Amino acid sequence: MTTEFVIPGEPYGKGRPRFSNAGAYTRTYTPAKTANYENLVKLSFMEQCGVRFPEDAMLDVRIFAYYAIPKSVSKKKRQAMLERKIRPTKKPDYDNIGKIVCDSLNQVAYKDDSQIVDAMVRKFYDEAPRVVVKISQIGGEG
Repeated sequence: MTTEFVIPGEPYGKGRPRFSNAGAYTRTYTPAKTANYENLVKLSFMEQCGVRFPEDAMLDVRIFAYYAIPKSVSKKKRQAMLERKIRPTKKPDYDNIGKIVCDSLNQVAYKDDSQIVDAMVRKFYDEAPRVVVKISQIGGEG
């Protein structure tokens, strides 16, 4: 079983948890931008796929992050970016992109992201910023 979906917009990485003090208590919370992006990932998956993998499935996740080409680059550099000769070396880091996507899909696409046994995140430039996610079940059916 394989499924693929697209998350529209600029790639976003998982933000660090935030802390606030209320008297003797410390509250931990997820930053609003991170929570909003996690909801976008869930919504994109449910609208485009909606299939849940079995609880004992071993999964392979491939994430392709496409960043917008900066308006200030020359035509020559722009062409090199479109030909994949120049790739993004900017934030968010590849691991934060993978983390926000995989964490968001817990209890939605699969029981837990511990089921992911193989993963890849690749970063490119493109005219249309987006994140493409491909999830495949490996090693047989359940």
